[in-house]
Amino acid sequence: MRKSDKKRSSSLLGAPVRVPLKWLAAAVALAVVATTGPATADGQGHEPGVEPTPERAPTSEVSWLSFPGGVFAVDSLGHTVRYRACDGDTGRVADPGMRVAAGVASGAVVVGGTAYRYRVPLVGRAEGTLEVIQRHRSPTTLTGVVVTSPQPPTDPIAGARLFPLSGQLARVVADASLNPAGVTVRDLSGRYGDQQIAVNGSLRPKAASVIKLWILVELLRRVDCGQAALDDGVLVTPEDVVGGTGQLQFETFPQVVTLHRLARYLIKYSDNVAANVLITYLGGFAPVNALIDSMNQRSTILARRMLDSAAAQRGEENYTSPDDVVSLLGAVWDGEILTPASRDLMIGFMREQTLNTKIPAALPPGVPVAHKTGDLPDASHDVGYYLIPGTETAVAFLTAGPMATGDETVRRMARTVYDFLVTPSEGAVEE
Repeated sequence: MRKSDKKRSSSLLGAPVRVPLKWLAAAVALAVVATTGPATADGQGHEPGVEPTPERAPTSEVSWLSFPGGVFAVDSLGHTVRYRACDGDTGRVADPGMRVAAGVASGAVVVGGTAYRYRVPLVGRAEGTLEVIQRHRSPTTLTGVVVTSPQPPTDPIAGARLFPLSGQLARVVADASLNPAGVTVRDLSGRYGDQQIAVNGSLRPKAASVIKLWILVELLRRVDCGQAALDDGVLVTPEDVVGGTGQLQFETFPQVVTLHRLARYLIKYSDNVAANVLITYLGGFAPVNALIDSMNQRSTILARRMLDSAAAQRGEENYTSPDDVVSLLGAVWDGEILTPASRDLMIGFMREQTLNTKIPAALPPGVPVAHKTGDLPDASHDVGYYLIPGTETAVAFLTAGPMATGDETVRRMARTVYDFLVTPSEGAVEE
């Protein structure tokens, strides 16, 4: 769903905004982070339970073009592209002839007899074009919004009013001596100009069950493409049953389970059986990792099934970062990776989440949230959406270290964000 109601954001341009002088220094310091890339992990990649972030191009060098039914990813530093849509996937393709000038990457590649001619700005929210040329067919021209991580604010003046939250969150993170922590927050409502902030946004702990969000998005993408239907059934056998969180493990097998129930249980109960069955249904790890790669989310990987301790001992682990999580949540919210119907279904599943000891427990009763938890002995996460009308926000709270203290750190971060959003402060717009 692309946001069309920008009355709050637009009206700020014509009204004076009172910004205290003490905010200006923070605004200058954070402007680079907010507009060119996520915050760094500040050396925490060497902490126990945290994987160093892979080498990656600066955020301004990678972008992807969102068009109906697909994406076209560009890495202008590595000179690679990837087309992934309902009609196929080129994989990562080198384009040594890529031209980068004036903040725009352009070029052409030929894969399997199909040519892809592109012009993709490297600044988010711009418009890009892709021409798909096949033999004996008329060329198809695709246009769409360019997505970066983070997306630049739509209103930098309004966005600057979110910067003080960074300092508040930084204090919570600094206090968490046992738990390396990272947090990324993106305004989705326009109240803060669609600004994104982060503290240790590139922290890369084990993903735990947060990785299930990408499994769900890949399934729903196929539904959108007409390649699957949610009332299709999948045979689940006794061999598929694993423990941990979930409800399916308590049922009798073999039985046929619909994709809809698998998808719902995947999120509502964080069902490990549903996760593993869906990984198999989708064709293994590769399609989910292709989704991740097509959105240039370089810190995230699906490398093992749920509860596969042998794989974990071999070093095969799932990882993510706060920045990557919010990149996914933002793309879902804005209708850049799923149709509105699939977007609403996914958020509906997240609103039914039954594991509510973190974000919901930190907020007053009745505050609307849609979220997904993740727990391991050495990781505690909660991510999702604050759905407060007029202040919708995407959040990702990730920690490494002991789970019990990590839970408390997540709750403190969650409450800090909530208090900032609902408490009028100097320079803020009182709704």
